[in-house]
Amino acid sequence: MAVAANPNALLDPTVLASIGNLELIARTVVDGFVAGLHRSPDFGFSQEFAEYRAYSPGDDLRHVDWNVFARTERAYLKRYRGETNSQLTLLLDASASMGFGNKLEYARDLAASLTYLAVRSQRDAAGLIVFDDTIRDFIRPSTRTGQLQRVLAALERAAPAARTDYALPMAHFQEFLHRRGLAVIISDFYAPPELIIHTLEPLRFHGNEVVLFHLLAPGEFVPDLGDAAVLVDLETGERMEATPDYARHEYRAKLDAHLAELKQRAQGAGLDYFLLPTDRPLDLALREYLTLRQGRN
Repeated sequence: MAVAANPNALLDPTVLASIGNLELIARTVVDGFVAGLHRSPDFGFSQEFAEYRAYSPGDDLRHVDWNVFARTERAYLKRYRGETNSQLTLLLDASASMGFGNKLEYARDLAASLTYLAVRSQRDAAGLIVFDDTIRDFIRPSTRTGQLQRVLAALERAAPAARTDYALPMAHFQEFLHRRGLAVIISDFYAPPELIIHTLEPLRFHGNEVVLFHLLAPGEFVPDLGDAAVLVDLETGERMEATPDYARHEYRAKLDAHLAELKQRAQGAGLDYFLLPTDRPLDLALREYLTLRQGRN
């Protein structure tokens, strides 16, 4: 049987998009992520589950992760630490700008993978808020049977529409979700950084850990303009003329300044910030992010 030259080929976003089934995509990403671990950093989704370590003779077989063994033919033990953040709430931006490139598809895959990892691998509660300028879907965090399928169904329904209003889902979060845990916001964050952080920062006040996954399509880093063009804002309808020279220089300088300010303000407010180009394989993105968290902690 031929062996693929690149074992991560199935995890390329363009290949994942062809699968068309969110649960299968999530399982593929998480399997690739876990199988690539020799020693896992702190997952960050549950402080209870700290790491894997290789099995040694005499270890208690009850702690072996047999799912990992079935996939890798290697025995790993789960190691735990005391306190747990056992509730994951995903807040997914489904505004019109997320329809550019593959951002919403990538956001769905990321949210599905995080949910699968939390629910199936760690037995944590997971929930979802889908928003634009209103709440489009709300799945309350739960460990009930069928919770993964409920979240995946809501992700399948998510479609780009309207403008972004970060205040609304944050108010909804604080009104209905009183148990502390991890709040993950997945968005392209096209708003002034000061406004974004001012709106999101209160989530931390109730003991939540807050993570910002900033998604941008490759074409947003370097717009491919062969000639002068009229650019249309997907959310406001505003138009502006742009030249290739503007795209290469002035636009890129403004984007870099936006990214730097958002990262600085997020970190200053105690929020984790992670920029994700949507052409990056998701298992590598998760591993890079969690390694970053381990270094920070």
